[in-house]
Amino acid sequence: MARSRKKSRGGSGANKKLPLNQSIPLGIQHVFAMFAGNITVPLIVAGVFGVTTAEKIFLIQMALFAAGVATIIQTVGYKNIGSRLPIIQGTSFAFIPIMLPFKAFGLGAIFTAAFIGGIFQIWIGKMLKPIRHMFPPLVTGIVVLMIGISLLKVGFKYAGGGVWLMNNKPEIFGNWEHLLIAGTVLIVALLCNIRGKGMVSAASILIGIIAGFVIAALLGEIRWGKIAAAGWFAFPMPFQYGIDFVWGAVILMLFMSIVTTIETIGDISATTMGGANREATDKELSGGIMADGVGTAFASIFNAMPNTSYSQNAGLVAFTGVISRHVGTVAGVILILLGLFPKLGGVIAAMPDSVIGGAAIIMFGLIAGAGIKLISKAEMSQRNILILSLSLSFGIGLYAFPEFVAHVPDLGIKLGLLLTTGLIPAGLLAFILNATLPNKK
Repeated sequence: MARSRKKSRGGSGANKKLPLNQSIPLGIQHVFAMFAGNITVPLIVAGVFGVTTAEKIFLIQMALFAAGVATIIQTVGYKNIGSRLPIIQGTSFAFIPIMLPFKAFGLGAIFTAAFIGGIFQIWIGKMLKPIRHMFPPLVTGIVVLMIGISLLKVGFKYAGGGVWLMNNKPEIFGNWEHLLIAGTVLIVALLCNIRGKGMVSAASILIGIIAGFVIAALLGEIRWGKIAAAGWFAFPMPFQYGIDFVWGAVILMLFMSIVTTIETIGDISATTMGGANREATDKELSGGIMADGVGTAFASIFNAMPNTSYSQNAGLVAFTGVISRHVGTVAGVILILLGLFPKLGGVIAAMPDSVIGGAAIIMFGLIAGAGIKLISKAEMSQRNILILSLSLSFGIGLYAFPEFVAHVPDLGIKLGLLLTTGLIPAGLLAFILNATLPNKK
């Protein structure tokens, strides 16, 4: 692990081109890490909005297609747009609470508001440099740490068999079969990463997932029907749900654009810290935020939910030490192909969630570790300890005990739900305290 990081130290690591026989499996590894999350969001929204089965499949394919394009915008870049780092984009869970209240207006209102929110985020990214000092390692480190902590719960849910199984068949959630599958992925990935050399170490997560897939197949846990039911080709259709301007939806999207910007800053910081042992540059942060906005605007045109950087992929970079942006580009191409050819996506969808769960536990833990490393760069003065303590108290406390804000007014934005994410209260409080508390000399 240390070997890979030394090779990737500095900007040259991000620009290092790997041969296709290495970059393709490493790109597939990134896709495995984010696939489940990327398709879950359209599934949730489709279920609430009551769309047909055909529409649900269409929304999933567009989510994959848009994620691929958005990822390539991040990794390849254009002028000042793009971090030019292996930042993998996908549909954002954070936007779900603000999308669901607008069910009556239809998906057209959601996509229109998302387009405007994406344009607003581009502006935020462009204006980041003058306010960059407001996001020191202490603030970004708290954000990254809370991303890791909040995701660990998700990782263990996947390892136990997945959220659907937990809610619908709790009697078999966390049974020995799922724990064996998840444990196999975790142990094989760790052994390959620690003991392996070259590609074996770099592709350790993928090797672990393959091992988990084999065990799942032997146990009869592979959902082969997912492959059989998938079509062969899906053509992307822009503005399928029309354009519908709804003020309430637009205002909430603008607010969430600020929130997801903080998350993106955290993911970019976690990627550079975990993969190259350095802080992200102003150019990388500004370009990454703008690319995030461009990705969301593009996604809305092609009937996909708002996009954001995926934290699990930042954890993957930290685990493997591979920070080559070209690997991210390959992942983007694969996502586009999955969006255009549903049969390919069906192969990944056939895996039980416990396969991804075993890998997720490793990756999410490493995100938290990257956050701790960032925080350690800040001087532990009384002021900074106070910022750290209060931010983590509210972030972890509200995440662990959501009943505390059960009676908080909804305000049309599911405020109580937003406060229990962990990331939002911790990140916003860290930002506010850092901006307002005086530095004592």
